[in-house]
Amino acid sequence: MRVESISQEQTEKPTPKLFLLYHELRPIESRYSYVLDTGSFERHLDLFVQMRNTEHCGMWPEITFDDGHISNIDLAAPLLLAHQMTARFFITAGWTGNKRGYMGWSELRSLRDAGHAIGAHGWTHKLLTHCSDIELQIELSKSRLTLEDKLGASITTVSLPGGRSNGRVLEACAKAGFKRIYTSVPKAETVPLGVTVGRVNIHGGVSLEWIVKLFQPDSGILSKLGRQYYWKATAQKLLGDRLYEKLWAKINRRESGTDGGEEGAP
Repeated sequence: MRVESISQEQTEKPTPKLFLLYHELRPIESRYSYVLDTGSFERHLDLFVQMRNTEHCGMWPEITFDDGHISNIDLAAPLLLAHQMTARFFITAGWTGNKRGYMGWSELRSLRDAGHAIGAHGWTHKLLTHCSDIELQIELSKSRLTLEDKLGASITTVSLPGGRSNGRVLEACAKAGFKRIYTSVPKAETVPLGVTVGRVNIHGGVSLEWIVKLFQPDSGILSKLGRQYYWKATAQKLLGDRLYEKLWAKINRRESGTDGGEEGAP
């Protein structure tokens, strides 16, 4: 089974695609905005199934997960199966089988065997814009080659840790063998997809009504998110990474000991 495969029905849809970014699921709600409770995720899936079954679907919902948290297999996978949906899981390869709270290789192979797509999310989740040339090679090439070796299939997609990129990073991704790069730029994507793919980060505090409006092209929500992304990117440049990280952690109520996140910050 090809790791990158997604159902033929999805790939042949001519409508624009809207990729949604999730991280960790828990049985109950959390104050940390990068955690979503399973009840809310199930309601999201119900909505997405309804949208996909609508004759005139304005935007086709696609699901992605970043980091490789253990809840992806324990909580997300059963709900996806119950709704007959697949997702793309971007894995921080160096954490796999080594970091508490994250999947091991057997769990990752189970996701693959269930028909989900697997991509890379760096080796240590280091922001790629901070990497030297050697560090870029480790974060990108080592993660891809390790995933391919452990899963026995080609890995051609990558998502950017922290959503951070520049021309040098994009060039390094291509050099490392990635054909498609998933970003944190909130926008819909036309089919066929280009080299870079935008995504909308789904925080734990968003309501189902907000997601419904998100998929309405005339609601203006995507445009608003795009403006917010621009201003956050500007703030990051002005404040610098260290101060911006502290501000981001406070706003999102980041829990002690958690990793990842910041994808939608940008």
